[in-house]
Amino acid sequence: MFLVTPSKMSPMSDDIAEAQQSIRDLRNRISALDDNGLDLLFRQARSHNGWQDRLVSDDQLKRLYELTACAPTANNGQPLRILFVRSTEAKAKLEPALAPGNKPKLAAAPVMAILGYDTRYFENLDVLFPHKPEYRDKFANAPETAVEPAFRNASLQAAFFIMAARAMGLDTGPMSGFNNAVADEAFFNGSSVRSNFLCAIGYGDENAVFARLPRLGFDQVCEIL
Repeated sequence: MFLVTPSKMSPMSDDIAEAQQSIRDLRNRISALDDNGLDLLFRQARSHNGWQDRLVSDDQLKRLYELTACAPTANNGQPLRILFVRSTEAKAKLEPALAPGNKPKLAAAPVMAILGYDTRYFENLDVLFPHKPEYRDKFANAPETAVEPAFRNASLQAAFFIMAARAMGLDTGPMSGFNNAVADEAFFNGSSVRSNFLCAIGYGDENAVFARLPRLGFDQVCEIL
């Protein structure tokens, strides 16, 4: 269980007017990314398997989390939990959980993030969602009902994590191909956190990139009603 401390910010405070004005100011300053920004985040961005021998610093990881924390979550629950596996010792601890084909990726990546979710994230709702304190009690009285929203919203945050890394000039290599139970036993034993997926972070080696695989078209997956 990860608890947070109270913040001076509250949805019921005078800061609402300031928050609303900040959105107006933002829209006056910038309304959309240009093509370079869209290429960096989407069109030319790739999932990487090979990595340059370049350090990812503590400050970069902290900034990455600060951007990730901006993701929307139901009731502002923020169930995502991240372990940044960087040391030789930590990688050795994670290595037994990985499928054989992913073990070289772990060794080469500057950082391997374990993106997890806290099934008791609701313990923080009295601070994170203070104007509806009854939400904390609702889940506390039936904690099994918190597992699905924890997984869903942490996955949403994890997607923001990937985009935040790209926006910072970092590359990512999200992957499954590991035994969640083994990873959870090694890193989250005795806690309410469960692993979701892994994500390598660093500066990708373009020499290890393959041609982009096909994407489904709009008419194949979308419908306008």
